[in-house]
Amino acid sequence: MRVQGWDPVLIISQIICLQTIHYLSLSLLVPPLLTIASSATLTYSGGPSTVAHILDWRELAARPTVSSASFLGLGAAGAGGGAAAGWRKLRGAWAGGKKVGDVAEAEGIGAGVKAQTDADEDGELWDFGVDDRRGWLLGAAWIAATAVDILPLYHLVRRPTHILDFSLTLNLVHLIFTTYYAGAFPTALFYWVVQALGALLMIVVGEQLCVRREMRTELTVTYDAVEGDVIELSDVGVR
Repeated sequence: MRVQGWDPVLIISQIICLQTIHYLSLSLLVPPLLTIASSATLTYSGGPSTVAHILDWRELAARPTVSSASFLGLGAAGAGGGAAAGWRKLRGAWAGGKKVGDVAEAEGIGAGVKAQTDADEDGELWDFGVDDRRGWLLGAAWIAATAVDILPLYHLVRRPTHILDFSLTLNLVHLIFTTYYAGAFPTALFYWVVQALGALLMIVVGEQLCVRREMRTELTVTYDAVEGDVIELSDVGVR
């Protein structure tokens, strides 16, 4: 039985349901979008059906998901040393932990391109297989998924005063997930802009729809009139 005013079981169930529908929508939208419109670099990021495209904020922000500092030990002294040399040793095709193919120095993705060249090379990120267009597609998929979220907000949450809370809770839960998955707090402006636009869409449209439904609800005032009785306001039953 539902407890009036505060029902933690109901609230938690609504949060889980809304979050599940959101990620389900993303899992249906992202692979077709990336398959149709993304570039060849998608192959080097695990293909279109990768959980990182949903949970890793760096994919949305079109940032490298691997730090070159992780491969400092692979750089040969004669090859220039540093992290970049370590990345050069990892280029090519690998299978079962063994290198089965190589890439020419000047060829395509395998050659790799530095995003920027600073004095402290070891602290930089190696821009390998990053595609700005993929970030825009993931952002569009997120906005489309928030549009789908309006339906569960309308049918499950229902109350206009709760739409704001549940919309922001969805973003907060995703922030926790993406920070844990990426191992880093989101620092990209594009990520926060997409989150804000999605939340704004859910709040404005969801509240408007719920308010309109309440305005259409019929209000019937009934009372039992007895001749000679004075009807007090407290005697009127509203249902």
